[in-house]
Amino acid sequence: MSADTPGGTGKPGVRPRTHAPAPDAADRTRGRTATLNQLLLAAVVFVLGVLVALGPFRGDAVMFFVGLVVVVVVTAATLVVPWNRMPYGWVAVVPAIDILAITIMQIAAPDSVLGLLWIFPTTWLAGGFGLLGLFGVIVAIAGVISVLTVQNATEVTYRTFLLPLVLIAVATTSHLNARRSDAQRTLLAKQSQLLRSILDRARRQEQIVTEVLDAVDFGVVRIAPDGRVAVTNEAHGRLQQGIEPDDNAEAAAFRDDGTTPLPAAELPLERARRGESFDDQVVWFGVEPGPRRALTTAARRLTDPDGQDAGAIVVSRDVTAELMALKARDELVASVSHELRTPLTSILGYLDLAIEDPGTPSNVRDGLDVAERNAERLLRIVADILAASSSSPSSVEASLVPQLLDVQDLVRAAAADAVTRAAGRAITIDVTGLEPATAWADALRLRQVVDNLVSNAIAYNKDGGTVYVGTTSDGTSSWILVRDTGVGISEADRSRLFQRFYKAGSERRAGTGLGLAITRDIVRAHGGELGLRSAVGVGSTFIVKLPAIAPEGDPA
Repeated sequence: MSADTPGGTGKPGVRPRTHAPAPDAADRTRGRTATLNQLLLAAVVFVLGVLVALGPFRGDAVMFFVGLVVVVVVTAATLVVPWNRMPYGWVAVVPAIDILAITIMQIAAPDSVLGLLWIFPTTWLAGGFGLLGLFGVIVAIAGVISVLTVQNATEVTYRTFLLPLVLIAVATTSHLNARRSDAQRTLLAKQSQLLRSILDRARRQEQIVTEVLDAVDFGVVRIAPDGRVAVTNEAHGRLQQGIEPDDNAEAAAFRDDGTTPLPAAELPLERARRGESFDDQVVWFGVEPGPRRALTTAARRLTDPDGQDAGAIVVSRDVTAELMALKARDELVASVSHELRTPLTSILGYLDLAIEDPGTPSNVRDGLDVAERNAERLLRIVADILAASSSSPSSVEASLVPQLLDVQDLVRAAAADAVTRAAGRAITIDVTGLEPATAWADALRLRQVVDNLVSNAIAYNKDGGTVYVGTTSDGTSSWILVRDTGVGISEADRSRLFQRFYKAGSERRAGTGLGLAITRDIVRAHGGELGLRSAVGVGSTFIVKLPAIAPEGDPA
């Protein structure tokens, strides 16, 4: 599976970089810290040494430079000593010697502010060696100030305590900042470890999803909100030549009938990029006599946790073999049915002649009547099979000649034609529910729908029952209702009632099982819908919904 999202280094044989520190990382950090702290102090002391050498100095210059030399020597030692190979506590020797060197310089000039240089080693000790370092700073500062005060025999005032208090406060602040920094580093390390585990888990899950998607035989395409193809699987790679638009897409893509060209803008991926969701769009690709492929495609929109559009998922499947098998079956059924129709018509003709012949004995005429009824029934079955073989939505739509019809009169005429058949079983046809209604429909096809529904209502009714027919309209849609008081349809049969050649339970074994399938195809070809309500032992109600006016753009 390919993706435009990060998931690896992109180079074979290259292991991803890990963020775990090396075993001696802390030691190397300790050495760098010692070097940087000491270099900073040495730089300040060097500048002071230059100023003292160039200008007047009120104090013991020799002692001052002794302290300066000590700082320089310690700095040089810091640069060469391998601190990562020594115990951690030995680093504290450096700031301790710095404190001694600064004390020497302070003794050289008691009235100067050289004591401020103690800030460097004290902050180093307090920040780098925890509470022990802070305690050492306090003791050292207190001891040094006490010694200097006694040596110089100066009067104890607030100035005597100002410098040590400032140094202790700065050292304490450095200690707290160091502890806070350590806590943050610990937290970041834990978060980094957690993120690494989450990343590893996400990679494993991505690998599992990739393996699953590559194992299926249907194409999966993930489209980003900007219309870019973000993720595809291997099956899509085999089918993408059929669903990706190209220069010849308009000439090579056809609708579900296999002959009507499909514009590039109506290809599945283009529709998904425009934000459409759809199911079972069948598209044929390829031009005869070359190889052809049929794909059925569905698209679903995705939303992110904030409810915003996150793109779409497009799933495509190769249905060429299925459609070719259905086409071959329909052609075979149509061919066989057509061959049966011609001899049956001839048989009926000769039966009529024999029945109408005055010289035919009555007992023979009765037998011929039975043969004629069965031949007519067989002819109706053949007609249903022929209709079913050519009743796909595309073929029905192509044969429609819609116009504005008076649905009330059409249903009334169908009911009148069925009265004779209903009377044979004492079934009443109630037409009191007919109300004025119009429909944009083909008269012959709509009459076929009504005749089929009324015929079923009579066939599956109880002797002495009633068939109710009605029409109504709200100006936009019109409805045709056919209700019987018969055996009803179970819940299990209802889900398959409109499938071709399906016949529900023991009470519904007559016929071919094609009538309702043909009826629904005709209704849907008109832009309508066929609904059903039924209760076992109570009866069934079929409701046909049709447009009451011509679609916009069609001449009424």
